[in-house]
Amino acid sequence: MTRIDPTARVARGAQIAADAVIGPYCVVDGDVVIGEQCHLKAHVHVTGHTSIGARTKIAPFVSLGGAPQSVKYRGGPTRLVIGADCDIRENVTMNIGTEEDGGLTQVGERCFFMAGSHVAHDCRVGNDVTFANNVLLGGHVSIGDRVVFGGQAAVRQFVRIGEGAMIVGLSGVRADVIPFALAHGPLANLVGLNVVGLRRSGVSRTAMHRLRDAYQAIFFGPGTFAERAQQAAETYRDDPLVSKVITFIQTAKRPLTMAVRRAELDES
Repeated sequence: MTRIDPTARVARGAQIAADAVIGPYCVVDGDVVIGEQCHLKAHVHVTGHTSIGARTKIAPFVSLGGAPQSVKYRGGPTRLVIGADCDIRENVTMNIGTEEDGGLTQVGERCFFMAGSHVAHDCRVGNDVTFANNVLLGGHVSIGDRVVFGGQAAVRQFVRIGEGAMIVGLSGVRADVIPFALAHGPLANLVGLNVVGLRRSGVSRTAMHRLRDAYQAIFFGPGTFAERAQQAAETYRDDPLVSKVITFIQTAKRPLTMAVRRAELDES
C-alpha cells in the first residue's frame, strides 16, 4: 500500500505506485506518474506531465516538472520523463519541455544530481550521468551516457556533450564537447581525454592509446580540421571509441568551436 504522509497533498488523477513513499509536506499534482519504490522524502513538489522511474529517491525541496524558463513556451502539455534509480538531492529543479523541440525533457537511468542542479527545458540527459553541486544546463542541451560534471559547471543552450566526457568544476561550456574528452576552464577549453573515466569504464590501455593518437591527429595534425577528421575516420574505421568521436563530429549541426589546448591535463 502506498505510504502517503497525512501532511502531503496528492491531487486526484496522480498515478502513484503501490509501494511508493510520499513524505511530509510533499505536493504531487494530477498529471504526475510516480514509479515503484520511489521515495519523495519531504517538501518535494512534482507538477506538470511528469513521470518518475522506479526506485528514484528525491530529497527535500526538489521541484520537478515546472514550466520552462522560456519566453517561447505557450502553456502546452509538454513533459518531463525521469528514468529509474536516480538520486535527486536537495533543491534540484527540472522543467518540462517546450513546444519548440518535441515537448520533452528527458533524464536517463541511474543519474546522480547533487544539490542545486538544474535541468532546463528540452534537455536530453543520458544514463549514469553525475552532476556535482549547482551544475546548470541551459535549454536544448544533449548529454551522453556517463558524463561527469564538477561543481558549478554551466552549459549554454543547444550544446552537445558526448558520452564519457568530464567537465571540470567552474567551467562554462559554450560549445560541443566530443566523447571521452576533458574540458576545463572558464570557457571550458578542450584539454585532453578523460582517462580516469575511461579506466573506470574498463577501457584497455591499448584502446586508450589509440584514442589518444586519434585525438592528436584530429586536433593537431596537418591540414584543415575537416581533412584531419576524415583521415582519422579512415585510419581508425574499426576502432569503436574513435568511431564514436568521428560520428559525433560528423553529425554536428554547427562547426565545433571549442578552443583546444596542447597542454593536456589528463593522466598518462
